[in-house]
Amino acid sequence: MSGKYYEALTIGAKFDHEPGRTVTETDNLLFTTLTHNTQPLHLDAEFAKGTQHGQILVNSLFTISLCVGLSVSDTTLGTTIGNLGFDSTEFPNPVFLGDTIRVSTEVIDRRESKTKLDRGIVTFRHTGTNQRGDIVCTCVRRGMMMRDPDLAN
Repeated sequence: MSGKYYEALTIGAKFDHEPGRTVTETDNLLFTTLTHNTQPLHLDAEFAKGTQHGQILVNSLFTISLCVGLSVSDTTLGTTIGNLGFDSTEFPNPVFLGDTIRVSTEVIDRRESKTKLDRGIVTFRHTGTNQRGDIVCTCVRRGMMMRDPDLAN
């Protein structure tokens, strides 16, 4: 288990997650069709040629899912009880097929649970960038994290 317990996720802690992930046409096609998103900008290359970007755009919900997923091994793998919500999400630049996404995470807030002593709430800011260094996604996410059982009592 490589995730961190609540005690190790201190405000200001930063993580640069590796490896990154190159987005494929199959990733975008499967995610978009599995979620019944019929937006031709994500599915139809001929349609997309006529748009301002001139090519298919990767589904932004895939992008946020990938950014959070790339953070899991360093932050929450095996130590999270669950997501509590996403307070803010932005996509300042598009993701295209073939882009490689890398993610960094900063812990921006945390507090002990008011009702359960075995957990705490941690707020993460995830930032996804492409191979050119352009920010493609930022999100603020709150997670319910387990406390370290070795430190109990």
